[in-house]
Amino acid sequence: MGDYTAHVDTFARDNLPPKEQWPDFLFDLDDVRYPERLNCAVEFLDRHVAEGRGERTLFATPEGDVSYAEFQKTVNRMAWVLVEDFGLVPGNRVLIRSANNPTMTAALFAVIKAGGIVVCSMPLLRAVELATIVEKGQIRLALCDSRLSDEMEKTGARRNSTLERIVYFTTDAPDGLEARMAGKPDTFDAVDTARDDVCLIGFTSGTTGEPKGTMHFHRDMLAICDAYSKHVLRPEPDDRFIGSPPLAFTFGLGGLVLFPMRVGASAVLLEKAGPDQLIDAIEAFRPTVCFTSPTAYRAILGKLKGRDLSSLRKCVSAGETLPKPTWDDWFAATGIKMQDGIGATEMLHIFISATLDEIRPGATGKVVPGYQAKVVGPDGAELPPGQIGRLAVRGPTGCRYLADDRQRNYVQDGWNLTGDTYRMDEDGYFWYQARNDDMIVSSGYNIGGPEVEAALLSHPAVAECGVVAQPDPDRGSIVKAYVVLKPGQTGDPALTKALQDHVKAEIAPYKYPRSIEYLSALPRTDTGKLKRYELRAMAEHAAAWHKARGAA
Repeated sequence: MGDYTAHVDTFARDNLPPKEQWPDFLFDLDDVRYPERLNCAVEFLDRHVAEGRGERTLFATPEGDVSYAEFQKTVNRMAWVLVEDFGLVPGNRVLIRSANNPTMTAALFAVIKAGGIVVCSMPLLRAVELATIVEKGQIRLALCDSRLSDEMEKTGARRNSTLERIVYFTTDAPDGLEARMAGKPDTFDAVDTARDDVCLIGFTSGTTGEPKGTMHFHRDMLAICDAYSKHVLRPEPDDRFIGSPPLAFTFGLGGLVLFPMRVGASAVLLEKAGPDQLIDAIEAFRPTVCFTSPTAYRAILGKLKGRDLSSLRKCVSAGETLPKPTWDDWFAATGIKMQDGIGATEMLHIFISATLDEIRPGATGKVVPGYQAKVVGPDGAELPPGQIGRLAVRGPTGCRYLADDRQRNYVQDGWNLTGDTYRMDEDGYFWYQARNDDMIVSSGYNIGGPEVEAALLSHPAVAECGVVAQPDPDRGSIVKAYVVLKPGQTGDPALTKALQDHVKAEIAPYKYPRSIEYLSALPRTDTGKLKRYELRAMAEHAAAWHKARGAA
């Protein structure tokens, strides 16, 4: 990290991990080498206007289209509000809270252009969760959609909160953001930040405990575009992106904002993007690239009759593992080879994936150009192809937690350990097995829950499923499946046996679920990820009940 910084408020810089705890960063790829002084807002936005592309559509929404030039003026006026009205200085953190829309995105770039640090939050978070983010980031200013004011007000009212000011948008109030912007100039010179000044703190979803703040530099925002997007996704300026992930989820920020803006393309921003809304929007806006989760793709499959998704040419799946049956069914229905990928908030975006011509259904893919990956054993030594172990990765992006002792766990010997269990084949393809803590050990066998889930999903009666370990006195653990059935199916003993037999025929028989429970829905996070810890808790409760019943 260079000595120069534009940050007057050095909180983020002061709370980076010690340098010896950083991962090794790789800049072997020419595309990810940037000048020492860099404000990524200039590269994503101002450059297009300066080079004559200002009239191109940037965002398409149900309320109308926004061009690059129009968006730039909005960003500039907002930046003046931040600096003049609220005294923002480079290095200040600003919380942004909204559903996906152009105003939220403008706020993000306004903060970055003014040298600040963006902290986005999921719209569904409650005050207690927001308060953790505010406290960890020592945030004094929040920009919030007025429709989400309830939890924001509760957050600001909490005792000892650092939050001093909440400014609302999507409002005609005289002290609202729109009113304050009205008299501001529509030009603003971006702060001359360093390429390694922090510009984004992304908070993990907290599925494994207290959320962690991941700190990303200006150069990181460009690196995910110039490594994964440029070399694997390969978008064109005429592409139009669409998807469901919230922009507070780095999967969504990359897929719906940064990747299209890097090449001068456009994106559809939807405040609500469930399967039905996504189908409607694909028909209405004719996008070419879709980003969403395997769960959403699977839900869309059941609603395709009479619908037209023919504008799509690329579909990206991430956020959770993509079961091969979902890939197969999507390809059969649409003719599109879905591009799987694994990323992490710590790494900012996807680091293993495959180009359309290199896809192997069922595999996550190969390492993204600019990154390196390997599978390691318990001692950290690299394992040969075919053996199962922990995934280790490094590249132009990497983990830097905000003042968090868990940095030592995530980064070891210069490698980022993502918490995923993988095997790599002889051709360099990576095959997902499970999260490290989701491996099921039953009678000495290691069983990956996602492999059992894929087998169950290939049965025509199954809509969704989640597989976890259930404690068992004889085997240590057994495979427990929680299944959501398709309409018209009945979860009776006959179906349970049919599902068990189906799994035995699909994969090694010892992996079959010895217990199956039927649910109306699976527990999921705001970003659509399966809450396996809730399923594990249910399985442990069931085991305890059976044990108590047996003792009685």
